Amino acid sequence: MATEIKVPQMGESITEATVAEWHFKPGEGFESGDIVVELETDKVTMEVPAPVGGVLKEILRESGDTVAVDEVLGTIDENAQPSGGSVPPAGDEGKQQSSASGSGASSNESHKSDSSDSAENQNDSLAPGARRLAEEKGVDVSAIQGSGKRGQVTKEDIINHLEKKSGQTAPAARSSAPPAPERKSAVRSGEREEVKPMSRLRQRVAERLVEAQQTAAILTTFNEVDMSGVMDLRSRYKDKFKEKYEVGLGFMSFFVKASIEALKTVPAINAEIRGTDIVYKNYFDIGVAVGGPRGLVVPIIRDADELSFAGIEQEIIRLATRVKEGSIGLDELQGGTFTISNGGIYGSMLSTPILNPPQSGILGMHNIVKRPVVVGDEIKIRPVMYIALSYDHRIVDGKDAVTFLVRIKECIENPERMLLDI
Repeated sequence: MATEIKVPQMGESITEATVAEWHFKPGEGFESGDIVVELETDKVTMEVPAPVGGVLKEILRESGDTVAVDEVLGTIDENAQPSGGSVPPAGDEGKQQSSASGSGASSNESHKSDSSDSAENQNDSLAPGARRLAEEKGVDVSAIQGSGKRGQVTKEDIINHLEKKSGQTAPAARSSAPPAPERKSAVRSGEREEVKPMSRLRQRVAERLVEAQQTAAILTTFNEVDMSGVMDLRSRYKDKFKEKYEVGLGFMSFFVKASIEALKTVPAINAEIRGTDIVYKNYFDIGVAVGGPRGLVVPIIRDADELSFAGIEQEIIRLATRVKEGSIGLDELQGGTFTISNGGIYGSMLSTPILNPPQSGILGMHNIVKRPVVVGDEIKIRPVMYIALSYDHRIVDGKDAVTFLVRIKECIENPERMLLDI
C-alpha cells in the first residue's frame, strides 16, 4: 500500500499554498525525513519531509499548483527499488550490502560502475529548476561546490558559476576587439521580456500594501538625527562588546530601544483598531524588516523591552539568518506591534514607509550622510540620518507623531539616556 505525502498544517490563518519545487522525481529513492517537496505560502516557504523511506511513486500535484491543508501531493512506495542512480532508502541499503558481501570481485566491479556513472547521474539528483538550468546552459555540475542540503547543487550555485565563468572570459573578449554593433539587432523579440508568475509571498505582500493604503489614513512625518553620539559610543565599546557577547553592536539595537521609549511616551502608536475599538498593547513585539531570497519579510523580536542591547542584536542575527536560509517559521512572523524598516542599508536618503496592518506605525531609517549642522552658534559637519514615521491618522494625531519622532531623536542623540532610563 502506498504512503501519502500530504500538505501539513501551516498555521491558523493559512489554508492554501503553492507547490514550489519537488526535490525528487518518480522512481527516485529517499529516506524518512528527507525533504521531498517545498510549498510556498503567503508568508514563508515550507519544507515537507518524507513520512517514510521509500521510492516516490507518483506526483499528484505539480509545481505551480495551489493546494489545501491535508491535500495529497504524491505517494511513496516503501517496497519498490529506486530506478537509475538515485539513493536507495536505508532499509534497502542493508540488503544491497548483504548481497554484495558474498563476492569481493562483484563488490569492486559495482563500485567502479557507480563511480563511472556518478557524473552522468548527478543532474538527476538536482532540484527541477537547477536541473533545467544546467541542461540549458550545458553546465557540468560535478565541477560546482553545492551549497544546498547535503551538498546539493542549487540553481543559485549554477547562476554564480555562470557569472564567475563569464567574468573570467570577459577581459579576453574586450581585449581582442569591440563587439560588433549588429549583434544588438540580432536579439529576438521574444527574449526582450521574461514573464514569471508572482510568488504567493509577493502576491500577499501586494494585497497587504493595497489593503493598508485603502483602509488606513496614512500620513508620514519626518525628522533628522545627529548620529554622532551613537557612533562615538559604538567606536569606544564595539570591541569589548563583541568580545563579551560574541555579536556586533549595530545601529538597529539603538533604534529598537529608542522606539520602545517612544512607544511608551505615545501608546497610540503601539495600538490597533479592531472594529470600533482601539486596542492598546502593553507589550512591545518589534518587527524588523529583512530582505530574503523570496522578498521582504518582517520577523518579530518578542518582548523587545525585556532584552538588553546584546539580546536584541543576537535576536536580529538569529531571525535574519533564518530568513536568508528560508527556515523562518510562521510564528516568528506574526503578531508584531510596531515595525522598523532600514532602507539606509540600500542607500536610501528618504522614504515614506507603508504600514504593516493592523499596526498603526512604522519607522523608516535611512542612510547616514555628513551634513552641515548648526551647533550653538557654529556650523559643524555631523553624520545625519533622516527618519520617517508613517502612522494611521485615525488613531494617531499629528502632535503624537511629532512627539514620537522627537523622543526617538532625543534617545539617539543622547544614547546614555536609554542606558540610564531617563
